[in-house]
Amino acid sequence: MSIDMRRQRGVTLVELIIFIVIIGVALTGILAVMNLTTQRSADPVRRKQALILAEGLLEEVELAKFSYCDPASSNADTAASSAACTIPETWGQAGNEPATTTRPFDNVNDYVSAPNTATAAFDVNGVLSDANGNALNLTGYTARLTISPAALGGIGTASSSTGASANTEVLRIRVEIGYDGQTLALDGYRTRYAPNSL
Repeated sequence: MSIDMRRQRGVTLVELIIFIVIIGVALTGILAVMNLTTQRSADPVRRKQALILAEGLLEEVELAKFSYCDPASSNADTAASSAACTIPETWGQAGNEPATTTRPFDNVNDYVSAPNTATAAFDVNGVLSDANGNALNLTGYTARLTISPAALGGIGTASSSTGASANTEVLRIRVEIGYDGQTLALDGYRTRYAPNSL
């Protein structure tokens, strides 16, 4: 009986090899999952940076004035419509504005040269910059801006016109941030709630 007890106390070589194989397969699977997770862990950070960048740029444009007249117009603070302005607002930087005018611009429609056209925006010499013209320390990001006439709650009219006049009551502002082969887009609306505020 003592011989049988000795045999049951140990592990056979076959059992030991099977155990090592099972543990090896399990560890290989766990390491593969950890490797994949580590490779993808930077992606949420890049997306969050793109979102923060898009929110900031959209806010800058939304906070710009949206007046009937160009600030250089003699009746900018009293005009009842764009037609009444001596110098109405147009798309892009008007010829009467100083050449050194930089962001933030004096009116929402100054950010693009034409409506309904996506344009590269918010950069200085090809580098994304803040409203003061300081380069942002972000590589691999691009910004595009589209401003379009829109209808919102019965106000304004959506138009595909690309004329010079910026005579509309509602603008749809779209900021697109490109990064790592992906695009993140945010939309906002701006209504003409204080057309004589300069």
